[in-house]
Amino acid sequence: MPDIGRGDAVSRRRATLATVAAAAGVSVATVSKVLNGRSDVAPATRALVRDLLHEHGYVPPRRGPAQPATVEVRADELGSYESEIMKGTIEAGAAVGVSVVVTKRNAGPLDVTAGHRALISLFEEPPPAQLAALTRAGLPVVVVDPLYLPSALVTSVGPTNFAGGMSATQHLLSLGHRRIAYLGGPATAASNQARMHGYRAAMEAADVPVLPGYVVTPGYCYRDGVQGGAALLGLSPAPTAVFAACDEAALGAIHAARARGLRVPEDLSVVGFDDTEVAYMSSPQLTTVRQPLREMGGVALRTALRLAAGEEIDSPHVELATELVVRESSMAARKGSAPGHPDRSANR
Repeated sequence: MPDIGRGDAVSRRRATLATVAAAAGVSVATVSKVLNGRSDVAPATRALVRDLLHEHGYVPPRRGPAQPATVEVRADELGSYESEIMKGTIEAGAAVGVSVVVTKRNAGPLDVTAGHRALISLFEEPPPAQLAALTRAGLPVVVVDPLYLPSALVTSVGPTNFAGGMSATQHLLSLGHRRIAYLGGPATAASNQARMHGYRAAMEAADVPVLPGYVVTPGYCYRDGVQGGAALLGLSPAPTAVFAACDEAALGAIHAARARGLRVPEDLSVVGFDDTEVAYMSSPQLTTVRQPLREMGGVALRTALRLAAGEEIDSPHVELATELVVRESSMAARKGSAPGHPDRSANR
């Protein structure tokens, strides 16, 4: 004789919040709110979810030994830029008892059954199929400093790229430079476009023209800075100052200047963007726009946890203020000396 009671018990154990959420057409977070007696659920939705919980025989899982909540962070690599963001994420997690697991982006789809609360991705969101699976499982995704505009399913945290681009260019203008070039990241990247628009806005506000060829967008790497810097310094007239959209590219531009016998900042002023450790380890130390990288990592972690708890957030995109940090790689423009043809009579 079949053991109907035992089969029914097995069925009940197999019912999950995701099952009920799918049947109700709502998110897992909404089902969780109903179970926890939260008041921010519409009465009709609450009644529907309760009926489906009963219909599916949902039984809350037995509480074993407390397991720490876990948030996964994914990145392509762990350079100085990524490491600063990671430090902020780990520090914020430790403050609230949340473990942070760091994986490479090519590690494959996130295991939605592994007990993770959320996914934080650096620079880009997961592929559409993975993102859809995470959404169905009720796992929020937060992208830090997205290269491209994120989809409606994703929350993002980044810097004020436009304002940072303006402040870098205004600094060079205040030093008397007028031939200021922009050395950018990938042409289609949203972060690059915002920084470039900030540069253009500052130039326009000062009624200073952007000369032909003065905007190049090779990429965010050191070698991109070497290549782009060489192209800019080969122009006639050459710029007296370069605003680079990241610190590594700025260092590449300095290398290109030295290869032409130019001194930084005497013959060419250079300003970067990021303020990673390479900015103050370089010689000369780099004037740059500081991104609040650790703060961005911390905000991403706290935002992910709020979303995982079903809380509402004020905006799907959070921007944290940038700050100009003046060091040694920028100085007042010299009169009577054209870049690319240094004044050899100057004391070295």
